[in-house]
Amino acid sequence: MAAEKVCAASELVLNQAKKVVVGGIPVALVLDAAGDIHAIGDTCTHGDISLSEGFVEDDTLECWAHGSKFELTTGKPLTLPAYEPVPVFVVEVIDGDIFIDPTVTKEI
Repeated sequence: MAAEKVCAASELVLNQAKKVVVGGIPVALVLDAAGDIHAIGDTCTHGDISLSEGFVEDDTLECWAHGSKFELTTGKPLTLPAYEPVPVFVVEVIDGDIFIDPTVTKEI
């Protein structure tokens, strides 16, 4: 599968997650304070909750329901109750648009 355009980079709000669906996979996009765009699986591995409704702090995205924090660069949970990581996708920005291939994850 080729990378698909998911939104314009200008649609992202600093330190807020935005949910997009690419290839049927929900993805949380985050523009962090350093200006980096991250794409991680949007579903918390603990409780099937949308992570994009959670809270961004530094380099983490926190699930609003039970407080598990996931590292944006690795997808690894940093706090319980989650113990399984979420996938992290490769992000490409081309001419101001964000592209993601949901079949390509970052090697961690």
